[in-house]
Parts: sequence; C-alpha cells; structure tokens
Amino acid sequence: MAKKVLIVDDSALVRKQLTEIIQTLDFEIDVAKNGKEAVDKATSLQYDVITMDINMPVMDGVEAVKRIMKAQPTAILMVSSLTFNDAEVTMDALDAGAIDYITKPGTMNVGKVQNAQNIVDLVKSLSRIPKRRLQRRVQKAPQKERKVVTQKVEQVGDSRDIQKVILIGSSTGGPGLIEQICASLPSAYKYPVCIVQHMPEQFTEAFAQRLNRSSMLNVHETTNGMELLPGNIYVARGGVHMNFAKKTSGKIVIKEDKEKGDNFFQPSVNDMMKSSLNIFKGENLIGVLLTGIGDDGADAMVELKKAGAYTLGESEESATVYGMPKVAFDRGGVCEQLNFSDILKKIVTLK
Repeated sequence: MAKKVLIVDDSALVRKQLTEIIQTLDFEIDVAKNGKEAVDKATSLQYDVITMDINMPVMDGVEAVKRIMKAQPTAILMVSSLTFNDAEVTMDALDAGAIDYITKPGTMNVGKVQNAQNIVDLVKSLSRIPKRRLQRRVQKAPQKERKVVTQKVEQVGDSRDIQKVILIGSSTGGPGLIEQICASLPSAYKYPVCIVQHMPEQFTEAFAQRLNRSSMLNVHETTNGMELLPGNIYVARGGVHMNFAKKTSGKIVIKEDKEKGDNFFQPSVNDMMKSSLNIFKGENLIGVLLTGIGDDGADAMVELKKAGAYTLGESEESATVYGMPKVAFDRGGVCEQLNFSDILKKIVTLK
C-alpha cells in the first residue's frame, strides 16, 4: 500500500515543485492550499507525512500543526524560507509537534539538486516513524508557557579552568531535546556545553537566542575566536564547522572552519568531536549523540570512546529518528545507550 503525503502551501508554484520532487518516491500525493484545508484533510484521512507552509491565509502553519497533532498525530515537515523571522516561527511549530523543517525548493545555497535530495531523504525517513512515537511526542509537548529566565549568574573563570567538556550532536527531531537540556542545567553548572544541531546559519542564530531565554546559563551562537568558558553553552553557527584551538596563553577558543570537506552537514558533529581530541584528553570529554538521519558523529564517537571519553547514544525507544545514534552504536562508539530522559539526567548531574 502506497504511503500518502499531503503538501500544504498557498503557492501553486511551491506545491508543483514539491510534488515533482516527492513523486520520485512513488508516494500518493495530495495538496491543500491553507492550514484549514490541511486540518480538514489530515483529520479525515491518514497521511504518513505532511509538508506544511508557515505563512498562509485562513489559517497559518503553526496553528494547523497544533490542531493536526492533537487530533491525528502525523509526521509534519515545516516548509520555511531562510529568514530570521521564519526561523523563530519554525521553532514554534517544532514545539507544537512538527518534527523537522525543509527550506523552500531552490532556496538552499548548496543548490537545487542537493536541496531536492534532502527533501526526498527527509520525507522517506519521516514516513517510517511509528505512530506510537508520534503520539508520545505529542504527550511530551509543553503544555504550559515557556520558561523565560531574566537573571543569569555569570560564571567566573576562563578556559584554562575547564575540567570537562560536553559535546552534543543532533539533527532531525533534536531541537526540542536540546532545549530541554539547556533549560534543565543549573546555574552552578561547571562545564562548557558544545552543541551541533544541523541547521542553516539564519536558524542557528534564532535557535541560540531562543535557548538563551529559557536557560540559567548563557547560550551563545559561536563566532571565530570566542573563548570557551566553564558554565556556558555554545551552539555551532550554521554554515561553518565548530572546531577548537589553544592559544599560546593556554586559553581555548572556538575555531571556525569554512571548508566543507567530506561532510554533507556544516556544521558537522564529526568535525566538532574530532577537533576536541586535539585539545582535550579523552577522559575529560563526554560525547552525546541524539536523534537524526544519517551517520554524522558516528565515526567521531568511536574515536572519543577509544580515547577514554564517556559516550552516550540515544536509544531507539526514544529517538524520533534512530539514525545517527544507531550507526554510532553499531560501530562500537557508544558506552551507554539510553532513553533521552536518562541522558538528560546524566548530563545535568555530571560531577
């Protein structure tokens, strides 16, 4: 039985472009011109994947996501343009239960062909997500207003005081987990937390600002030469790799690398984790690999573990997409495979 996709967009051109891309999968394709039409169709039929535009007449995409996820939990991909405002709204949609986002066809700077392949890969992967996992995702969605932290405790110290470093990589399904981690860390947390979440540049800026509003710690989008400080959180900037370097003074800084290399993703989890081994002893590193499509981070987790680092991979039971952590586990790069709730506890209570 063919899988079904609903394409929701008020632009006939975008509906046509997405249809041409997705029909290579031989899925049944239906369309809707606004959020209300999408809700009506999605609650009367069962789709495997829905692509959802953000700005539409009658009902916008975020409201449509909320209603669909409440009535008929479905794997939803937001269709976003590369603007700061759309990045903010896309994050709201992910909070409401959408799983990931794609950029409008042809808007990715890597080129139309690569963007189209990314869309195909995402739709294919999301169509395989079990319904029980989507239902659990809705149950765990925040039911109250987002916590906003107005006062933060400034950490005292510099990078030469660092005892341990937490390295976190995630992709599809990851933003909400990253947000839980940042919001859960206490103000007295001693260690720097370095995060690679696969996102384009305009999104990482909005994401870091969003995390900063709900965290007791200061959250930064990385810049080249930024010092790595205890008790701070660093989100790798989109479009560059997040590496580390030691200055002659002994201070440790972020070193951005604009060369893409062999990695499809930029920033890459592999790049961040492997670079850490050039600066820190393995025993002082904690590597964490969360939900995501593909294998980014898997090789680096193997190297971290061999060097004496403590590595954690998200389990199939809790991962929205059991891709990146599965490959790391299969290759022997995971010390412990745990549900996300247990990974969160490990990070928060780290001594």
